[in-house]
Amino acid sequence: MNILVLCTGNSARSILGEALLNKLGAGLGLRAFSAGSRPAGRVNPAALALLREKGFDVSGFRSKSWEEFAAPDAPRMDLVITVCDSAAKETCPVWPGAPLSVHWGIPDPAAVSGDAQEVRAAFEDAYRRLERRIKAFLALLERNPPADDLRRGLAEIGRMED
Repeated sequence: MNILVLCTGNSARSILGEALLNKLGAGLGLRAFSAGSRPAGRVNPAALALLREKGFDVSGFRSKSWEEFAAPDAPRMDLVITVCDSAAKETCPVWPGAPLSVHWGIPDPAAVSGDAQEVRAAFEDAYRRLERRIKAFLALLERNPPADDLRRGLAEIGRMED
């Protein structure tokens, strides 16, 4: 299953989601990617620092446009997850194969201003919320639900209280 995690800047939340999906879903044959509607051009250093601290290899992460995944030679997506409200409201490219899409809104840690401790806490919070939703998604997948149940389950995960 190929999963695309979308955000506007592809610098924080979508990167965290890509990392978590690839790590936690590795045994289930998942491949996650991330992109943005208006990529920032760089991954937020606080996102990279958090992932590094949690044992992720961060060498391959980069901020990129969702257009890369709408190209004819791009991997075919099975699921598209938006993690920011602005990307969820934007007109997305037409994804080959018409994948499932769901919105899992997560507050933007990159928008937090303050001291290093406040910024760190915002990134930890986004990571924790994404991890919780991804674990619920993986548990749902392990039950191998019919398509309608999967669609409903994905929407319910997006409404989880954090």
